[in-house]
Amino acid sequence: MNTHQANQSTTNIDEKISIPRSLSLGAQHVLAMDLYIVPIILASLLSLTVADTSSLIQMTFVVAGLATIIQSRGLLKLPVMQGPSYIPIGAVAAIGKTLGMGAVYGALIPVAIFVALLGKPLNIFSKIVRKFVPPIVGGTVIIVVGISLLPVAFNGIYSGEQANQNIVIALVSIVSLCSFILLGCMHKRLHWLRLTSVLGAIVLGTIVATFYGMSDFSSVTKAAWVQLPTLLPFGELTFDPIAIMTMLFISMIVLVETTGTWCAVSAVTGVELEDERLNRGATGEAAGHFLCSLLGGSPVTGYSTNAGIIAVTGVASRRAIIAGGFILLVLGLMPKLTSLIASIPHAVISGIFSVICVVIAMNGFRVIQNIQLSERNMLVVGLPIMLSLGAVLMPRELVYALPELVGYLVNSGIAIGALAAVILNFILPEDRVVNETPVESEA
Repeated sequence: MNTHQANQSTTNIDEKISIPRSLSLGAQHVLAMDLYIVPIILASLLSLTVADTSSLIQMTFVVAGLATIIQSRGLLKLPVMQGPSYIPIGAVAAIGKTLGMGAVYGALIPVAIFVALLGKPLNIFSKIVRKFVPPIVGGTVIIVVGISLLPVAFNGIYSGEQANQNIVIALVSIVSLCSFILLGCMHKRLHWLRLTSVLGAIVLGTIVATFYGMSDFSSVTKAAWVQLPTLLPFGELTFDPIAIMTMLFISMIVLVETTGTWCAVSAVTGVELEDERLNRGATGEAAGHFLCSLLGGSPVTGYSTNAGIIAVTGVASRRAIIAGGFILLVLGLMPKLTSLIASIPHAVISGIFSVICVVIAMNGFRVIQNIQLSERNMLVVGLPIMLSLGAVLMPRELVYALPELVGYLVNSGIAIGALAAVILNFILPEDRVVNETPVESEA
């Protein structure tokens, strides 16, 4: 997987830019991430209280900030921001509902150890990537992620006693988001609209929800301005073998996603993604899992949206990303802010999330657009999409009748599709001529 291309940035990754410029660029990276969406969706699936939702968001910010600093400064040493992955949503929700969040975070510790060993000292992660994750697999997994999560978004809109109002609120949020994105892309002077498109859509959607009496921000006044993170905010860790196996499998799919992110950043910065860097990056991912298990939050991974920011600004310095990590860390110490985010109506978040799912899926299609769609490749791409949708739409009574491990994976849908993509690409005979391009990721 050679990702070396002409350097599109005007600075190198080790350039020592000033602190004010680092903070300014870091803030742009943070705005582009919208990392509060995943914990809000997860909290909704788990039926968490506003206080617990705020804690989940707060710890996600803290873990993402710390993981970003660790990866960019010490291990991967690429300008990559870390944020919550969409892939574990289904599995985490299923385990959390059945066994509690303690089982989710307990499972992440052995997972972190295993992933760390794949990187250092065994140095085999890079070999696995080059063997099992060619662009057709990476692109298919990204498509599966977007399509499999769409039903989650729609359920958030249609569920509840006020479904009609939810649809109106969601439509306002969707139209606002798409309008801001298009205006930001079409007019250079309005580029800031693209960076703040999600925030703008949330504001407009929440205003409409307020007219329907569906907004409640009373918890914001009760929240503290500053609060240090605590260990194990969701209770003691438990170590369930089935939960561990499920999260281990999910983490392998997350590694596929984050490898695509590294490839995207490598292409933008012109920095070669050699084996040593891949292996260090895997260990950095493990560090993020370990922090998540102790502090709470949603499991984090690399975000490729930041590659777009680097391309736009022309600044690839790791200092900007490290500054972004510190900004996330500071935001995570402000419960009043996370309580405000937790109070956003679910219909607003679900509407925005549906657009994000479409964007994710389209990014996957972009990855495979230059791959020749022979009969073999159509099966590799198409069957995983079919299987993931079949898993997501499976009646709940059938899911509950499955063995526990299979049930958790089916709840994800993404896991089924990703596994199918890897297996099909491995067992189906290769075409004589294959035209592929480097894999990129969403988020």
